Formats: sequence, C-alpha cells, structure tokens
Amino acid sequence: MSAQTTTKPAAKPSAQAVDSPLPRTLTGSEAVCEALVAEGVTTIFGYPGGAIMPIYDALYGYGDRLEHILVRHEQGGIHAAQGYARTSGRTGVVFATSGPGATNLVTGLADAMIDSTPVVCITGQVFAHLLGTDAFQETDVINITTPVTKWNYQVTDATELPSVLAKAFYIAGSGRPGPVLIDITKNAQLQSFEYAGYTPCRHIRSYRPKPVVRMPYVEEAAALINAAERPFVIFGQGVILGRAEAEFKAFLDKSGIPAAWTILGLSALPTDHPLNVGMLGMHGNYGPNLLTNECDVLIAVGMRFDDRVTGRLDKYAKQAKVVHLDIDPAEIDKNVKATVPVWGDCKETLPLLTTLVQPRRHDAWVKRFHDCMVQETDAVIREELNPTGDVLTMGEVIRELNECSGGDAVIVTDVGQHQMVACRYARFNDSKSNVTSGGLGTMGFALPAAIGAKYGAPGRQVVAIIGDGGFQMTLQELGTIMQFGVDVKILILNNNFLGMVRQWQQLFHDRRYSSVDIESPDFVALARAYRIEGACVSERKDLSEAVRRMMSHQGPYLLEVMVGKENNVFPMVPQGCGVAEIRLR
Repeated sequence: MSAQTTTKPAAKPSAQAVDSPLPRTLTGSEAVCEALVAEGVTTIFGYPGGAIMPIYDALYGYGDRLEHILVRHEQGGIHAAQGYARTSGRTGVVFATSGPGATNLVTGLADAMIDSTPVVCITGQVFAHLLGTDAFQETDVINITTPVTKWNYQVTDATELPSVLAKAFYIAGSGRPGPVLIDITKNAQLQSFEYAGYTPCRHIRSYRPKPVVRMPYVEEAAALINAAERPFVIFGQGVILGRAEAEFKAFLDKSGIPAAWTILGLSALPTDHPLNVGMLGMHGNYGPNLLTNECDVLIAVGMRFDDRVTGRLDKYAKQAKVVHLDIDPAEIDKNVKATVPVWGDCKETLPLLTTLVQPRRHDAWVKRFHDCMVQETDAVIREELNPTGDVLTMGEVIRELNECSGGDAVIVTDVGQHQMVACRYARFNDSKSNVTSGGLGTMGFALPAAIGAKYGAPGRQVVAIIGDGGFQMTLQELGTIMQFGVDVKILILNNNFLGMVRQWQQLFHDRRYSSVDIESPDFVALARAYRIEGACVSERKDLSEAVRRMMSHQGPYLLEVMVGKENNVFPMVPQGCGVAEIRLR
C-alpha cells in the first residue's frame, strides 16, 4: 500500500516522538492520538473540517504511527472503516467534522449497527459555549445518532478523553460489536491538561457484553440434538465475530448435521465443506429454504432470524424445536420462539455443546439437500453458470472469477442482483472473505468498503463486485484509490438497470418499469481519468481473458462486464410468502 503522494516537511522534534517520555501536559487532540496508538490503531479513514481541525493538527505529529486515508466523502470513510473491521477483525476508525461531516456518517452508522460492525467514529463539534445556538456547522449529532450507535457521547472537557475513548473501543469491540460515536467540542480538542496516561477499558459496571452461560440449557440443547432425526443448522455472522470458525466446524463434523448460512455468515465455513448445503433466504438455495419447514430440530448459531431469512413467520419452521445460540439475549425469542435458548459467546458455548452431542451421521437427511440442489441445478444453476444464450450472465462472470481466485480472494459486494448472484456462486476457502451490506442493504457500500478491506487484509486480493447503479453512488472514492494506490479490483456488472427493483417490477407490478432504466458514463474512461487501468467486455469469447487480466494486474483495475438487461435472480421467495414457497422460476 503506497503512502500518500503529497510531501510534507519533516515534523520538528516534539513531545510525541517515539523515544521521548510521555509528556505531563497534552492537548485534548494529542490525547485522542495517544488513545488511538494505545489501542493499536494504525489506519484512520476520514475527512477534515473546521471543527475537527485541532485533531488533524495533532495527527500531523503522529504520521509515523497513524496513517490517515483521505476519503472523498464521509460516507466513504465509514464504509471503508467497516470494510477494514470486517477483514481484519479489529475496530475501524473514522474522523469527520461537525454538521454535514457528522451527518454524512449516519448511513454508515446504521449499516454498521444492524450488521454488528465495530467502528469508532470521532467527530468534531463547535465550541461548547456555542452548543444550542445554531452556530455554523452545528448539528445535534448525539440525538441524531442515538438510534444507530451502540453508544455515543459528547466530550466538552479534555480531561474526560482518555477514559471516554477507552470505553468507546471496549464497547465497540466487545460482546455483540457495533458502532460508537464520540463527539468532541473544539474547546476540548484545544484544552491542555495533565495527562496521566491511557488505561484500556476492560469493564463497565452497567455493561455486560457476554451473558453468563447456563449449562442446563446447553445440556437441554444437546439432548434435543441427540434425539433429532432431521436436525438442521443455520448460522450467521456471529460465528465470524466470535472467532469461532474452528469450534463451529468441530461441532458439525461430530454431529453430522447439514448447515446453511445467512449472507453475513458466508465464509465462516468453507464453501466445499461436505455439510455446507448453501444459502438461506429470499434468493437462497432451494434445499435450505424448503427443508427448513421439514427439519425436526433447528439449531440457529449467531444469527437473528431476519425477515429475509424467515419469510412469513407464521409459516416458518412451525414443526421444529428451535435451539438458538446467541451472544445478544435481545435476539432470542425476538422473531422466532426458542425451545432452548443458549445465551453466550458461541466460541464458549459451541465446545460445551460439542462435548455433549453424540457422533452421528445423517446421510439420508443430507441427501435430501443434495437432491434439492440437483433440482435447482437443472432449473437455474446450469444455465446461470454455463448459459447457452448469447447474453452474458452475472453467474458466469462469478464462475470465471472463481477460476482465477481459487476461492482465496476477499469479495466485497454492493447491493442488488449482483450481490445475490455473488453470494450464491462465489467460492470461499477462508473466513472474513465476504464483505457486504446485509441488514441495511446500502447501495454504494462496496467501493469504499473494498478500500478498507484491503487495508484490513493487505496480503489478500480484494475484489469489489458492484452494479452500475450502486457504483455511481460512491464512485468519487476512485480518487482515494488513485491517491493511495489501493490495489483493489473493481468488477462492474452492468445491466443498464436498477436490476433488483426492475425484477420486482417485472414479477409483481406487471412490468411497469418505473424509474429503473439508468444511464451510466463510460466507466473505463472514468477510471482512466483517475489513473486506473480498465476494460469493458460484452462478448463471451472475451470474458475469461478479461477476468484473468484484471486479477493478474499489478495495482487497481476496473473491469466492466455488460450482462443481460432482464436476467432475473432465482430461486426466489416472494415477499409475503413462507420459505417453503420458494420459486425456482
């Protein structure tokens, strides 16, 4: 990853020099930088402005320890911080100024909140004596962001900063992770105070990040699983957030239970694992959806029974006893009533459960899933991955990508048809390889998130798969890629439509295509304007070589693939239907 291309003079010796002792007196802005260094932060995404200028001035002296990535929009900054968190497993950090800078973070905060992504946002604020006066670029960011943060706090006195920032990192990264916002008034940034050092937070009296594991419930769950004839595991991102991939695999290998994933759970289990039976939900695989309503015990691990997974709740798994493992007690019984709740971190609860379950094989039951996959292949998959028509499909592009990546790439998807196709067909060998906007469905997510994903996993290849609509929402972040030389591959699947909306309009609104026909610029020329190489393909004979050229290129690269305008993503559970009413066509 190259450094920022602009040159600045060497910083004069200061109290922040690496070999000098910790000063007794710091400004609030210097205390912010000290906190970040103490927390092991190395990368910050952000955009400066008047109300946060003192922090940026202090940051100037920390260039050897804190790299700042200048994004082109604050929304890009927080999505980049999300991508960083998702691939690194660490807390992402973003800076923004007051007023519009802070409000531009709100979409990303909401996205991070619903997808349980640990991010610490630090915003500047007007002087404390101006609060409530409608001062220039003043916004009540605390009340605006309260619904979309795990915790937020406004600092008006610099002496609070060390303890507040310690709490911020602890809350963001512990338990069920999430975004935290710290709003710092300008006077607190400028204020000097006696600095006694930084102590990381490990406990807050009123906050219990992990519930106490209740062994009787683990024993009840094991008894249900051992007695089951058709058990079925559904797993989500909680497995990844809990760093419990090995424990989860051990549970499956011993119990012999087939398992399906939510889109945020994708990559927690290798795609080719023999018990991995596919994807749940609206555009998931046929077997996992259909057989949810035939299993006798449903074991949910680190997932929240989102409506896109369950369809109509009154038709969802009514025949099954439900075992729900989750770190957040609020998720248990929220949507689906649990027969046995297992509260706790799945890294702790899964080994306890594995010890108690009996070694089993469920060959006949697993075969049901494989038989469903044969049906789905005949009806959908074969033509999607190996089409016989003249028009390129999104699925065959993903097939070519798999051939090049071997399942080792990090794939960052935007939101729409391409997202569902990529989640259905991309291959993954390792965890933390699938980065997407799940619960909020944020168009424009992928390009900035891919930047952050590369910083979070610098040794891995990162591919952003984006639709023509979503790309135009945050394409200004090509400037960030250009300035910092971020080696991401950008794959635009262009159908000249807002494809997912168009699919619904076709199927449920009698093809009344209202405001979904979208024109795009010359994406390749646009990329070249940002000094990024690129190409566009529209014919099958050129596809394989074009994907290989993209993946082997040294540095960022944009490949636009023109795909069918009216291709649809199937299977599909129509809105308002139960999961067993999934359509293959």
